[in-house]
Amino acid sequence: MIIGITGTPGTGKTSACALIGDVLDLNGLIKDEGLHRGVDVDRGSLIADMGVVYDRIREIAEDRDGDLIIEGHLSHYVCDVAIVLRIAPGELEMRLEGRGYRGAKILENVEAEVIDVILVEAVEWCGRDQVYEIDTTGKTVEEVAETIRVVLDAIGRGIAVEGHEPGSVDWMDGALPHGFFTKKSSENCPPASEVSF
Repeated sequence: MIIGITGTPGTGKTSACALIGDVLDLNGLIKDEGLHRGVDVDRGSLIADMGVVYDRIREIAEDRDGDLIIEGHLSHYVCDVAIVLRIAPGELEMRLEGRGYRGAKILENVEAEVIDVILVEAVEWCGRDQVYEIDTTGKTVEEVAETIRVVLDAIGRGIAVEGHEPGSVDWMDGALPHGFFTKKSSENCPPASEVSF
């Protein structure tokens, strides 16, 4: 089985997975193995070739004993089970600003988080019963990693994971400061299949 740990950039995937160990960095694989269609110079990102990425992940999984766990904001496109990390939009905005993202890129990612873009895509790809949500808002990286471990353990044992069902996290009710969407522009934002340098 391939388990994807996914979520909007800035939700804590990479940091938490570093504590879990034995997790494949999907963005690194795309970069290192050239699994892309080219470079979008204006956006500073690679355009992932998801068909080639899918085939490569399946090859890696076949050569392993046990589950393959992958991490990255595109991992829900190539997995059987998805764990979607979520974060309150205001906290996401601060994290992305801290990374040096520009306004348009911040807006695109905050909007995607608010309207559940990755969650919806994960449910469409994996099926509702194979998708779990974890709210990382206000949690330490250790707490997030431990919650991921609990969900992974339940998945491995084939038992229900209570409290992490799709739809358990909802930012639509007062999660954004008044006027957030009108103060920024989403022009020139990268499509979902891009991986930043």
